[in-house]
Amino acid sequence: MKITVINLKKIIKYIFIFFAIVILFIVLAKSLKPNKEIKQEEKKTSLLKCLKYELPITKVVEENINVEEKNKTNWGIKILSMQIGIFENMTEKQIDKEISIEPPKEEYIEPEEQEEKKLEVEDLENKETKIIDENNIKETYTNNYKDIKINNQTEFDISSILENASYTFTNNKKVVIYHTHTCESYTPTENYKYPMTDSYRTTDLNFTVAKVGDELSSQLEKYGFNVIHNKTYHDYPSYNGSYGRSLKTLESILSKNKDTEIAIDLHRDAVGSKSNYAPSVQIGDEVCAQVMFVIGTDGSGLAHDNWRKNLQYAIKVQSIADELYPGLFRPIILRNARYNQHLTTASTIIEVGATGNTLEQCLASMKYVANILHRAVE
Repeated sequence: MKITVINLKKIIKYIFIFFAIVILFIVLAKSLKPNKEIKQEEKKTSLLKCLKYELPITKVVEENINVEEKNKTNWGIKILSMQIGIFENMTEKQIDKEISIEPPKEEYIEPEEQEEKKLEVEDLENKETKIIDENNIKETYTNNYKDIKINNQTEFDISSILENASYTFTNNKKVVIYHTHTCESYTPTENYKYPMTDSYRTTDLNFTVAKVGDELSSQLEKYGFNVIHNKTYHDYPSYNGSYGRSLKTLESILSKNKDTEIAIDLHRDAVGSKSNYAPSVQIGDEVCAQVMFVIGTDGSGLAHDNWRKNLQYAIKVQSIADELYPGLFRPIILRNARYNQHLTTASTIIEVGATGNTLEQCLASMKYVANILHRAVE
């Protein structure tokens, strides 16, 4: 008779080990299982942080994007949405908030495109020009330099300057455009209706010389100019002290852009005895507002070592203007006031049109002014 001896202690030991292994597997399975309670926003943030470093192509650049572009579908994001499930419920605004923003890189223009722009400039030059006498005033001047007329309202003898009226550019691609009288506006039209806050003035910069400055900036950039256009209000809420305020603005800009040479204080001619005064010229089939250089001196007693160079610069530009579009520029005015023009050697006031001109006419002038400046610095 066989007797089987059962070791109860060993059986209990093996049972304990078995259950311990089962419990261990359960714990491991739970720890490896995705946590369903993780918030969707945390998932998005984690994934976007990863994309930020691993997929830089997904970064969103907002600077210099216009309103229409902001409303367009971002197809790069949409493709990622198809491939990565975590993007399915995200909006473009959410993505913009999560992904870091980098400034846009300077656009590289292919040589073919540059040549195409030069052809456009050549087309601008082949146009007949004619001064429009209606609502204009008679030109007055005291001096001539070749075909250029200068209205010298100072006591300075400028004959020696005119004998050597040459100007050489040292840095020909940097321009500052600003407005001492930012609120100056024009005769309203169907396309540009606006409520005047004062006589031919408005705080809405879509209808003032600031809008003209936008157009000049855009046209100059086509020729490769680096333009800073400042639209700070200097004549609002107070008109008095405008030049003191614009001086601080210009000094601040130039302190950060020390090699800038051309500074343009863009104005509209002041309200005179004729509110319908509208100096105009027809270029081809287009009516454009006439423009005018105003050059300051140290005649007021304020230090201004650059006024002679400013005058030479204006003469150089206007000689090209008279060659391409005779009559677009009115006679240069030389005055005793300094007008903040002591800060660079190519500082001027440019007055675009007058109260009787329309904004359309002033905007039309800017492509021709830009072409002239481009030719002057070549």
